[in-house]
Amino acid sequence: MSAVLNHSTVELRPMCKQDLPLIIAIDRRVYPSPWTESIFRDCLHVGYCCWVMEENKEIVAYGVLSIGAAGEAHILNISVKPESQRRGFGECMLDYLLEIARDHKAKSVFLEVRPSNTVALHLYDKKGFNRVGVRTNYYPSKDGREDALIFALEL
Repeated sequence: MSAVLNHSTVELRPMCKQDLPLIIAIDRRVYPSPWTESIFRDCLHVGYCCWVMEENKEIVAYGVLSIGAAGEAHILNISVKPESQRRGFGECMLDYLLEIARDHKAKSVFLEVRPSNTVALHLYDKKGFNRVGVRTNYYPSKDGREDALIFALEL
């Protein structure tokens, strides 16, 4: 299954193992504590919803969503390569992952985000997510540890 967005040069498609070198390179540029290759491989292996967004056949973004048995989904990762940020790709990926969650009959979607990630916080607020908790010292950071804000959206 793949989805074509409004612009003819942008396409969403399932992530595959061959995409991992490019995905990992983006992740290393975006996050201070990037995922390892084995984390991405495990996500693909267990059947998480892993998608890439391509513009002109080049990967510009990706997202990972897990669907739980209790009517819950969890957005594990959404990333946009730095030179493609602020063009709506992150919001498009989020919308698509929410659509997948709805298609799987999820009733709610959860995610964690760094308090320092103001762009993501603005997007999640815009989409109607609510802050439901904090994971203290969740993320590694260059200055030690950073909390994770937990957000939820009822579908």
